[in-house]
Amino acid sequence: MTATGAAPIKTGPSGHRDHLRGLSFEHRREVPAAVRATVTRSSRLWVALRSPLLLAVVDEAAAAGALVIRGPIGRVGLLYLILMPLWLALVGSYRRRLARGFQTDLVPLLSALACPLLLMALIRTFGTEMLLKDMPLVVGLVVLGRAVTYSVQRVARSRSTDAEPTLILGAGKLGCQVAEALLQHPEYGMKPVGFVDGFPNDSHLPLPVVGDIDTFDQTVRRVGAVRVIVAFGANREAELVDVLRASAEAHVEVHILPRLFELGVTSTGPESDIVWGLPLQHARRAALRTPAWRTKRVIDVAVSSVALFLLWPLLAGVALAVRLTSRGPVLFRQKRLGQRGQVVEIYKFRSMRVTTDGDTRWGNRIDDRVTRVGRFLRVTSMDELPQLLNVLKGDMSLVGPRPERPFFADQFNQQVFRYRDRLRVPVGLTGWAQVHGLRGDTSIEERARFDNYYIEHWSLWFDLVILGRTVGQVVREMTSYLR
Repeated sequence: MTATGAAPIKTGPSGHRDHLRGLSFEHRREVPAAVRATVTRSSRLWVALRSPLLLAVVDEAAAAGALVIRGPIGRVGLLYLILMPLWLALVGSYRRRLARGFQTDLVPLLSALACPLLLMALIRTFGTEMLLKDMPLVVGLVVLGRAVTYSVQRVARSRSTDAEPTLILGAGKLGCQVAEALLQHPEYGMKPVGFVDGFPNDSHLPLPVVGDIDTFDQTVRRVGAVRVIVAFGANREAELVDVLRASAEAHVEVHILPRLFELGVTSTGPESDIVWGLPLQHARRAALRTPAWRTKRVIDVAVSSVALFLLWPLLAGVALAVRLTSRGPVLFRQKRLGQRGQVVEIYKFRSMRVTTDGDTRWGNRIDDRVTRVGRFLRVTSMDELPQLLNVLKGDMSLVGPRPERPFFADQFNQQVFRYRDRLRVPVGLTGWAQVHGLRGDTSIEERARFDNYYIEHWSLWFDLVILGRTVGQVVREMTSYLR
């Protein structure tokens, strides 16, 4: 399957609501004044006690107390006190949880406490003595502190007057069970305010139906919802994806009651919670909401600046080769769709003869418009190097979905399921689809699938993996061409 004029592209499921697309681009939660007014001075104390930051403070105090009891802390102890909370944060020990279970957290906590010290021992042998002498007391006090803190936080949740307004998506049997569990157990810190479903309002429901899937965006803002629990119901999963993505990007936390959880297929870990016997899976926070996303932009600016400085002789040589071997400008400028569908102008070294149909004609591997130098530039991806300027300007990122021409993007959006969803983040110089060979005259549907997978599972490490694979791929292609 290729682009226009090739094999037909499969469409998405019938009945998909196209008017829901784009919610994630514009939606921002606005908490009503009535909700904000409930926060009193006393409730702020309970909020502070519920904060995950309290765990970090208690862990640090317990570890420091243990080291002081054993004697002077010294440089080794100070290094451990720095590494320990950083490691615990890295493994997700301080993530906000609905319900913390001491039994389930104990083993991960013990391993997390040992890892920084083992790392120190590998680097310098001075960590071994501390491991044998001080760790039992450190572990004991940290575990004791955790047990006390968990108890305090359960009380803080149950007594807090500003429990988080929570919508339950699905008014079926499971949705009612979730609502009743939250109503009867305020220690989870959530206040269920209603159902969102297509079912009619029923007097037997524990909560009213306050909206349906078509008005989900407005309902979340109207009730000031902070969390959404997906218990399914009358709505199809294809319809839920759009609105839940919108919620995840609008500072609303989404929890999902997994299907077939009765068979024990639910995962465990920092992203999982058990609410009165019902497992809830915390949906990944949208990439744009994570602190690491700001680091991504810093890396983009730093790498593109250094690359342009170091590669300027190569760029000058390529520009001269393009100028001497074909008539026309050295740089090729073209309108593409960037983040949120905004039109950006990208730069490339011109690899084709000057034509007037570049915006509407789909290229393929055998294209008579490509020049001899241009063919080498395309094989080695050197024609893309000027896009480092786009990265520096902020129109693109080093890694992200590749930008497409508006003419074709409009068609793909109508023909390929969730094609537009790939524009939730900045477009990139390379991407997850490209390192799998999905470039040029290849499946658009598969590209969209890989791009959306990248967005949903984004991390800085994922970007580094893609950049590494891109470099390896370019080297292989260049070596193969030169042979």
